[in-house]
Amino acid sequence: MFRETISNELYTILLVAGFLIVAIAKLTSPRRFEDFIYVLGNSKYLKIYSREQKFLDKFDALLFGNLILSLSLFIFIAYQYTTDNIPFSADAMFKLAFSIGVFILIKVLIERLLGSLFEIDNQIDQYLFQKISYKNYLGVLLLPINTLLLFSFKPSLPIIYIIVVLLLIVYIIGLITSFKTHQSLIKHNYFYFILYLCALEISPYIILYKVFFYQ
Repeated sequence: MFRETISNELYTILLVAGFLIVAIAKLTSPRRFEDFIYVLGNSKYLKIYSREQKFLDKFDALLFGNLILSLSLFIFIAYQYTTDNIPFSADAMFKLAFSIGVFILIKVLIERLLGSLFEIDNQIDQYLFQKISYKNYLGVLLLPINTLLLFSFKPSLPIIYIIVVLLLIVYIIGLITSFKTHQSLIKHNYFYFILYLCALEISPYIILYKVFFYQ
């Protein structure tokens, strides 16, 4: 059985760490957190805080930390279940979390570099803020999801697929919202937009998929 082979103690520590990070973000910025919770159906958060964003933002940094922890935990739960319950270790989790963090940060830096090259820094900054906001939102959603997977019911392949699809839908909604915000810029640079989608929004994830599932 799934629960007989996992070390729930380490999982619990990671879950508590995620909840603690989110709690700190809420306590330090209660109004902003309240607006952030409704970001999926309300553009108020994006409009207000995109103007106030900083290169190093404490609120975003905290939620990004939770995103890395929560996403790593979910991936490990799903991977363990689909690969005959491989042993869970702190070292493996650390490597996974580190890889996810580095991957996202490198991707952001490349996008900022492209923004500078094409002299559209302001538009890129707003776009990246919107994307990271939706990614951080996924991290918050994963906290209760991971809790249910660990302590309420045994994970199954259909359940994991359903969760992945739901998370993808949320992320795609975020991308579509961002594209609508910059639709005038996209219309005048349609070729570069398609090139960007293929090179930076699709290809990296296809490569990761092949690395992890076709070794």
